[in-house]
Parts: sequence; C-alpha cells; structure tokens
Amino acid sequence: MDTNRFQRIAKALADPRRFEILEVIAASGELCCGEIVERFPVAQATISHHLKELADAGLIDARCKGQFKYLRARPEVLSEYIAQLSARIVTRPKARAKSASTRGKAPNKRETRQRAATKA
Repeated sequence: MDTNRFQRIAKALADPRRFEILEVIAASGELCCGEIVERFPVAQATISHHLKELADAGLIDARCKGQFKYLRARPEVLSEYIAQLSARIVTRPKARAKSASTRGKAPNKRETRQRAATKA
C-alpha cells in the first residue's frame, strides 16, 4: 500500500461520523444510500460527502440498481490498512531524546542533575 492511499484511509477513518457510517454499512452487509441518510441526523449532502470520502479511500463499494445506489464495506481494504499500520509502527526504531549537549544548546536543570547523578 502506497503512502498516499494509506493516508487517505487514515483520514477517512479519523472522522467520527464517517467511521460510524462505515460501521453501519459493514454491520448491515449492504445498504441503500437512503437507508443510511435515515439513520443519521445530518443532511443528505453531508452523508453524500462522507460516502464519497469512504469510497475514495476504497473502504466501500457502490453498486447501482435502477435509481438506487447500494453500498457495501470492503473489509479486505481495512485488513490491509491495519497490517500496514502495524508494520509501520512496529518496524520503526524508537526515537531517542537528544540531550542538550548533542542539540547544541545549554543543558537544562534536569539534564544537569542527570549528569551529576551518573558521575557520582
């Protein structure tokens, strides 16, 4: 998964309403757009925006049947995202805090006490 797609999915999941919409779609298997609009106390345009963001991230698929659009979750994309998130977090080395002397600044009180304690 490339970085752009990873970030698009992260952004889509970061919005609480969008995440809730995804949960409802996933729990139902497949839902018509009108059914989603009925379940949330926001405007239809807002729901459409959230659905577009979820679709652009690849988290949902749409199927047209006549004038209706049916949506379903794509759990395989979410699984791929979770695996990628885990790999990115686990494989990164822990960042070490640099002391003031290595940053080129005067040491603060805490660093001075730490040095004194290690010398004693």
